[in-house]
Amino acid sequence: MTDGNIVGSIDVAEIALTLFFLFFVGLVFWLRREDRREGYPLEDEMTGLVEAPGGPLQDAEPKFFRLPFDRGIKAVPNFREREPVNIAAERFEPYGGSPYMPTGNPLVDGIGPAAYANRAKYPDLDAHGHVRIVPMSADDNLEVVSMVIPELSNDPRGMSVIAADGKVAGTVADMWVDRAESVVRYLAVDIGAKTVLAPMTMARIWGGKVYLDAINAADYEGVPAVAGAAEITRYEEERIVAYFGGGYLYANRDRQEPCV
Repeated sequence: MTDGNIVGSIDVAEIALTLFFLFFVGLVFWLRREDRREGYPLEDEMTGLVEAPGGPLQDAEPKFFRLPFDRGIKAVPNFREREPVNIAAERFEPYGGSPYMPTGNPLVDGIGPAAYANRAKYPDLDAHGHVRIVPMSADDNLEVVSMVIPELSNDPRGMSVIAADGKVAGTVADMWVDRAESVVRYLAVDIGAKTVLAPMTMARIWGGKVYLDAINAADYEGVPAVAGAAEITRYEEERIVAYFGGGYLYANRDRQEPCV
């Protein structure tokens, strides 16, 4: 080694470049396999049928997650849970990408902005395993901060709920509070025959009334019910928010028309 050549005739730069190229190609394949978990296998855009999972380079092996608070084990992707979904809608035009037009009640059928995911049918929990969202009447530690001027009170209980059509949908009977974040998530609206929950984020309190212009007064009869008296499951939350969210498009006919 009198010439100072350490590696002889080996081209180290070429080997390093080749190894980097092989590593990068392997990384791309690995990432493309790993991102095919939730939402896979895909569905055919026209027929809605579940497509084949694909080869070993297109789909990853199921990964198992241990859920907190002894909720069991979740595997993704889970091909057995994916079944073709028949929605009450039809395409506006017979080609892929064409919008769906509802053929039934879109607020209930989950069309467009009223679509929902089949979330877990148990309540959301805080870091200590306690139910997060509960009625204010069920927790003595929760209260609304009193105002110096009673006329400016921000407590909606007892106020009338004004719907999108300007009619009174009901009266606020209670509030459901997220104890983990100390915010009001839902308003319990007494509509006479029953009490339904309405998202607080869509409501506006003004002049001693609660304005919620997502749906009409008559639509409150169809709001998805809550099975528990003092808790709400993730699945029920998804259905309620989707129902009200869909009202911004489907509650009134003029909302479905273009602005121009």
